Amino acid sequence: MQRVGDRIAVLILLLFVVSTGFGQNQSELIQKLDDYIEVARQQWEVPGLSVAIVKDGQVVLSKGYGVRSLAATEAVDHNTIFSIGSTTKAMVAAAMGMLVDQGLVSWEDKVIEHMPDFQLYDPYVTRELRVKDLFTHNAGLGNADLLWYYNDLEPDEILKRMRNLKPAYPFRGGYTYQNIMYLAAGKLIASVSGKSWVEFMQERVFVPLGMTNTYPTLEISQKQQNRSIPHHHIDNKITPIEDCSADPIAPAGAIWSSVNDMAKWMQFLLDTGKVEGRALLELETYQELFKPHIIIPQAQFYPTTALTKPTWTTYGLGWFQHDYHGYALQFHTGSLPGTVAIIGLVPELDLGVYVLGNLDHAEVRHAILYQVIDAFRGETDKDWSTACKDLYDSIATIQGLQRKEQMLARQIKTKTSRPINDYAGIYFDPLWGEVEIIKSKSILELKVSSQLTARLEHWHYDTFNLKWSKKWMGDSLLSFGLAETDGSVESLSIGNRRYRRISD
Repeated sequence: MQRVGDRIAVLILLLFVVSTGFGQNQSELIQKLDDYIEVARQQWEVPGLSVAIVKDGQVVLSKGYGVRSLAATEAVDHNTIFSIGSTTKAMVAAAMGMLVDQGLVSWEDKVIEHMPDFQLYDPYVTRELRVKDLFTHNAGLGNADLLWYYNDLEPDEILKRMRNLKPAYPFRGGYTYQNIMYLAAGKLIASVSGKSWVEFMQERVFVPLGMTNTYPTLEISQKQQNRSIPHHHIDNKITPIEDCSADPIAPAGAIWSSVNDMAKWMQFLLDTGKVEGRALLELETYQELFKPHIIIPQAQFYPTTALTKPTWTTYGLGWFQHDYHGYALQFHTGSLPGTVAIIGLVPELDLGVYVLGNLDHAEVRHAILYQVIDAFRGETDKDWSTACKDLYDSIATIQGLQRKEQMLARQIKTKTSRPINDYAGIYFDPLWGEVEIIKSKSILELKVSSQLTARLEHWHYDTFNLKWSKKWMGDSLLSFGLAETDGSVESLSIGNRRYRRISD
């Protein structure tokens, strides 16, 4: 049965839909959107949101909703900083564009011309990878986020390890979202400019745009006390958690900012790369950022395509793209554990929307984006919050059924092939590095890094369920492999990662 609070929320949302008219003045429209956002926040149970809307060059809304943390009472305001996650990527693409305009690099330059030590698994790809390829997620590489996710590797070591990542599909012949190529882009910016990526972003992007409350890394952001705390569902309760650092791959998603500052970023972009009439990007370079550079199959795009029904889905340089009721939407999400972001631009409407939130994968961000776009294009017959909630709830239901199927496949009355002691040891993979299985009393533990461990619970046969030290990560299965010759433990596998045992 639907809860009373949800029913009230839906009624209020429907009142917005019925009462909003395109012919009303803008202040009334913004007020209704303001009311809508707060109701949507409550409907999705997000502790805190902040939203900025830019229209016709003006900031028409820049506001916080809810609280920074459920463990405290401080309200979110338009200056509260959040992790902006992968919406960082468009900033890095623009920064590279500034160097293109200086003639220091070209989009078509080979990466190894500027970074001779850069190497991927395939010599041909190493030789032919262009600067533009760093931004388009189609270099043939699979996902390698576990090199930085709660890991201890330095940026240079992460890039070095990429030479061990085997191709997942043909070079420029597919699509897999790839964060680490943006780390390479940041390294290239440093190599070409003679400044660190942090210095370059500060001097060439944040300062000229007046973004005084924007920080290139989590570490640097600690000076700002007006900050959001991430939240996650743990044991069916929304709980504050620690920040996850993307600093090891900072150009891919480590920036922290407020909607007040991100409104300035949107004004810059909607004004074709100008600040108060002064161009920071040549028009041709600006346009290059938003050209569709690859086609993304809709099966690999956002679930919201079930609602938006686009005819094309593409990726620019740091921008997802699709058509929406005859308009081209340029957008990008950002996600780290417990925090979300989304930016959306509709240049034909001279409209920009930016949303930050402090609950893991709170897809109300999509709802707010499309609700605002609809309001400014004169269509108000859809309640996006409820539509997105139904969509993502159905996805969660399917995922729950899949977990139940996994449980049903478990063979309970089984035991391990070897005594528990035999599984302890160090395991290694050239790409993923070392992990260690440690026996503590009668329990096995997995150590991935100084930041991440897991307790092993017997699942069946030689497979164990991992209970991660970061409770919000959920559970995973780990299986041990035995040698055919003598039955000794020779490997372990977690998902598609296989480590060979190298010592007891």
